[in-house]
Amino acid sequence: MQKGNIGVTTENIFPVIKKFLYSDHEIFLREMVSNAVDATQKMKTLADKGEFKGELGDLTVRISLDADKGTLTINDHGIGMTEDEINRYINQIAFSGVNDFLDKYKDNASSIIGHFGLGFYSSFMVSKKVEIVTKSYKEGAQAVKWSCDGSPEFEIDNAERAEHGSDIILYIDDDCKEFLEKARIETLLNKYCKFMPVAVAFGKKTEWKDGKQVETAEDNIINKVEPLWTKTPSTLKDEDYKSFYRELYPMQDEPLFWIHLNVDYPFNLTGILYFPRVQSNLDLQRNKIQLYCNQVFVTDQVEGIVPDFLTLLHGVIDSPDIPLNVSRSYLQSDRDVKKISTYITKKVADRLNGIFKENRKDYEEKWDNLKIFINYGMLSQEDFYDRAKDFALMKDVDGKYFTFDEYRQLIKDGQTDKDGQLVYLYATDREEQYSYIEAAKAKGYSVLLLDGQLDVHVVSMLEQKLEKSRFTRVDSDIVERLIVKEDAPKQELGKDECDNLSLVFRSQMPAIDKANFNVEVQALGETAQPIVITQSEYMRRMKEMSRLQSGMEFYSQMPDSYSLVLNSSHELIKSVLKDEENACAEALKPIDSEIKGLKARRDALNQSQKDKKPEEISQEEKDDLQATEKAITEQNEKRETVLKDYAKGNDIVHQLIDLALLQNGMLKGAALDTFIKRSVSLIK
Repeated sequence: MQKGNIGVTTENIFPVIKKFLYSDHEIFLREMVSNAVDATQKMKTLADKGEFKGELGDLTVRISLDADKGTLTINDHGIGMTEDEINRYINQIAFSGVNDFLDKYKDNASSIIGHFGLGFYSSFMVSKKVEIVTKSYKEGAQAVKWSCDGSPEFEIDNAERAEHGSDIILYIDDDCKEFLEKARIETLLNKYCKFMPVAVAFGKKTEWKDGKQVETAEDNIINKVEPLWTKTPSTLKDEDYKSFYRELYPMQDEPLFWIHLNVDYPFNLTGILYFPRVQSNLDLQRNKIQLYCNQVFVTDQVEGIVPDFLTLLHGVIDSPDIPLNVSRSYLQSDRDVKKISTYITKKVADRLNGIFKENRKDYEEKWDNLKIFINYGMLSQEDFYDRAKDFALMKDVDGKYFTFDEYRQLIKDGQTDKDGQLVYLYATDREEQYSYIEAAKAKGYSVLLLDGQLDVHVVSMLEQKLEKSRFTRVDSDIVERLIVKEDAPKQELGKDECDNLSLVFRSQMPAIDKANFNVEVQALGETAQPIVITQSEYMRRMKEMSRLQSGMEFYSQMPDSYSLVLNSSHELIKSVLKDEENACAEALKPIDSEIKGLKARRDALNQSQKDKKPEEISQEEKDDLQATEKAITEQNEKRETVLKDYAKGNDIVHQLIDLALLQNGMLKGAALDTFIKRSVSLIK
């Protein structure tokens, strides 16, 4: 018997392994099974090279539980180890059997997966004692048993074993009893070992017999040794890809399409990426890509290897060239990873472009689902925009699709303003903005439908990318001012008339939480609407962007800014103005006369003081000016009171305001009930 201390730089290696080396204790099972698969793969390589002449036999890796003994055993029929190899690869943590093996068999050992030695010590995260019973494939080799109780001390002794291979026996620690439960081990094997390249068995298959489940003699193989991504694309049918998708994501809808990755230079990469039918929430769709290293599951946190916008995809990526830390749980950023990321971006763009060119009709039918991927990619990755601008689409409110260039050609003649800016009109809700859309279409304009959650960001991006272009929502202004092609028509009303109209309507505007209204009077023509509510394009866009973009919370706290535009050309507005003049003329005449006199006095006082220095103006002069200003304010308040009292009793004013609010979904509750009753009364 040999006794000794494991060759490590610190005797505290086991606490480090148990607490810090691996991010999750359950990873031990992946490492143990991976090592068994490595040993088996090495056996195959030696046989292929002619260095092993015997029968390979059954190479299945077997996992077994013994709850009574408290053990979990991983058995393989691989190359095994001699006592000297145990000393090198187990007792000296700094060495790795795989590195030596790869150096010797680099042309035949591409599927060797882990770092046997260091990975092996993950077993001590869950074990109070670990035993290895192993026999080398080498002729005349003596079976040996290694054991260690979680301290740097170990024992090696001769053992009995008929065939080459290894048994790793883990005596599960008291605080890790979950790993003696069949269901827990099944779950972990399904997670980490589902596609390992060597058959992995856990117990026997069961069948229903005599009213209960009984074991059969057939091994319960938990993995597929040749998953779909390892096969040649030309040998696969659409149903094969769909079936594999259902296997990966049983509860998901059928994918839109997929991309089969297969490259061996300048790095090795295989995989299948699926475009799912997305829901509205971006984050719910993330972390659906599974990363494998030679068919061993590593992680579904693929940020760093897959461009951020493609983390919305589903599927599998498998590469031995992705640098991983000892736990294979976190990616390290280096040039290889960036090359892989660039390659995946190019493959996705090429596939999308191919579908667009081959079957545009099918591509357009998928666009509403594809849009979120493509928009996110264009926003987050400059080089993807350069690729995607030729197959990204715009959809108008009538459901017609255009490329960026096609749409520019469509609108350039009719939607260029007097300053040479090309104006892209858009709506975000076809129903809520229906009347604004129809008004724009009536003038011969085309209106895009931008109802996606990233569209407000895309609009801002396109304004930077597209030359002399701007985007304007159809309800951001009256239709006559959406695309200004000539100077505005001259207002027919005088300033006093406009001021009176504005005050009449402004005084009756309801108080709406987080909403400010500005009232203006415009001559829009007799056929235009009498009253229209518009919303500031800039402020609305800033507020929408603030919902998805950190650092813009300031805008989200600001009230919505609206304009109430009165069409002075419309018969109803003219009648309100005429009625107001008839009803208020007598009351306003003395007030206006007083205001006129006070303003003349104020102007005279200001004129007399304009050339004087502040210290040269007497207190009497200051008091006189202040009293005049106060008197003007008081008279204006009287004037406003007269107009407000008139407006309160004018049902047409209230009806027009409520119609404008109703059109914008802003008339609710008691106000809506009052509007309905007033409407009935006016009809009578």
